[in-house]
Amino acid sequence: MTDRTIPPDTLHRWVVDLFLAAGSSATEAKLTADHLVLSNLSGHDSHGVGMVPRYVKAIGAGELVLNTDVEVVTDSGSLLVLDAHWGIGQSVTHQAMEIAITRAKDTGVCVMGLRNSHHLGRVGHWAEQAIAEGLISIHFTNAVSQHWVAPYGGAEARFVTNPFTVGIPRAEADGGPFVLDFATSAIAQGKVRVAYNAGKQTPAGALIDHAGKPSTDPGVLFEPVDGRTGALTTMAAHKGYALAMVCELLGAALTGGCVTIPKNQPKAGVWNNMLTIVFDPARFGTQTAFESSTREFVEWVKSARLMEGHDEILMPGDPERKSRKARVLAVPIDEGTIAEMDVAAATVLASSGKGPGALSALMH
Repeated sequence: MTDRTIPPDTLHRWVVDLFLAAGSSATEAKLTADHLVLSNLSGHDSHGVGMVPRYVKAIGAGELVLNTDVEVVTDSGSLLVLDAHWGIGQSVTHQAMEIAITRAKDTGVCVMGLRNSHHLGRVGHWAEQAIAEGLISIHFTNAVSQHWVAPYGGAEARFVTNPFTVGIPRAEADGGPFVLDFATSAIAQGKVRVAYNAGKQTPAGALIDHAGKPSTDPGVLFEPVDGRTGALTTMAAHKGYALAMVCELLGAALTGGCVTIPKNQPKAGVWNNMLTIVFDPARFGTQTAFESSTREFVEWVKSARLMEGHDEILMPGDPERKSRKARVLAVPIDEGTIAEMDVAAATVLASSGKGPGALSALMH
């Protein structure tokens, strides 16, 4: 199945118009479009505009609440717990990070728990929000939806893709900031969805089928056999599994959010809980040494001889920077995802009498 393309500005306008029609404020619609389109530009189509159909279904199911403000539940200065009350993640997480950033600038550090957000998207986006203010951030995130990931040694899914994220500022002249952002599953569930919609296979080792046997067919997640679906495996075997457990316990259990068990599973939505540590590296009094040592270490690492098939050694955040340059004029979207987005637009039109029209009509 081939991809079609669309200019980023056109895609952004379509997403804004859809959420305005669905009932979002202008600010919320823009924040949502900013986040989703930037995810596509960054090469993370799994967390990009292809999530729009899922969001529209969640709105209809009452599991995503538009125009929500975060509520401060616990406040002890440098430690906060915020409740998003199922608000759209691109807005409520932006609000939460703004609060955490302000506190970190005031006190040097903020430990912030955000609970009950609807899907908060690419967590690297929130690390980049802190980086833009010169701050380091660490994020432990869980997800509550259909179970997609099998525990190490297990043959059926028990939790979701629970990402771990770190953002470290670095001057653009030195190559730009470090953004470590990965699912603790072998690949993100959204990447399996993208492969399924595009009629492509997934990497070896990323999936098991309904019987617990290795598979590269993304259909094992979406097409039950004898009532059972397959599952994603964890990254790095037992190591990814252990980190997923840490993200679940710190991101959800500690913050008072939902852990991923059947009684908490939404019908259509994707809920997230996140523990974030934001701090000011300048408060350590080591800024000059930090910058020079980082520069020296990166140069040393990148000086290694290259393996066959590799033309450079990348730093965390480099793939996203390269993708943003490559996609600056055109974002590719597969036909399956385009069709789903057309349905989402029609759904919003039917419920509100307004909508952006079919996305397919704007694609090249």
